[in-house]
Amino acid sequence: MVMEIEEVSNNYEALPLLSLNHVSLLCRSVWNSMRFYEEVLGFVPIKRPSSFKFNGAWFYNYGIGIHLIENPSIDDFDTVVEPRPINPKDNHISFQCRDVGLVKRRLEDMGMKYVTAVVEDEGNRVDQVFFHDPDGYMVELCNCENIPILPLSSCSFKPRVSSFNRATPAKCGFMENAMMESLSMEMLNISF
Repeated sequence: MVMEIEEVSNNYEALPLLSLNHVSLLCRSVWNSMRFYEEVLGFVPIKRPSSFKFNGAWFYNYGIGIHLIENPSIDDFDTVVEPRPINPKDNHISFQCRDVGLVKRRLEDMGMKYVTAVVEDEGNRVDQVFFHDPDGYMVELCNCENIPILPLSSCSFKPRVSSFNRATPAKCGFMENAMMESLSMEMLNISF
């Protein structure tokens, strides 16, 4: 499968970015988190610089890196002691997958709790599965490629004027904010 990188222009001179390189996450135990990212999500451990003076691990797969940084005091930064509920509208990292049904069966086999959601738009359907890693970070697996990514300028979609009054600064993330708000408004069929 050949993956095509598509750039969408926005009339602003953006930084010379190429792609998302990695996501870095604090974790209580590198070993517990390593097991999760390797066994559940299929990431491959890779060499990390030996100059680091702290425990951690690097992983790579699917064109993205995951960097784990051990911090046993992670709970000191979080006022929530009990696990957060799985909420699809909370911060999360999302991965596309081939078979959402298989994902759900595998999570059930592992005894992992998850929440599903369905997004429908113009006859297209996206199935989503949300769950937490060992440190409470939310992970989404979905078939999001079912809904095409279209710049607002090419759509007949007319955003509500109030949608963009809150977006600051106006030049930063305009398209992303509009797309996420539209997606959130479509998330009506969330099953717990």
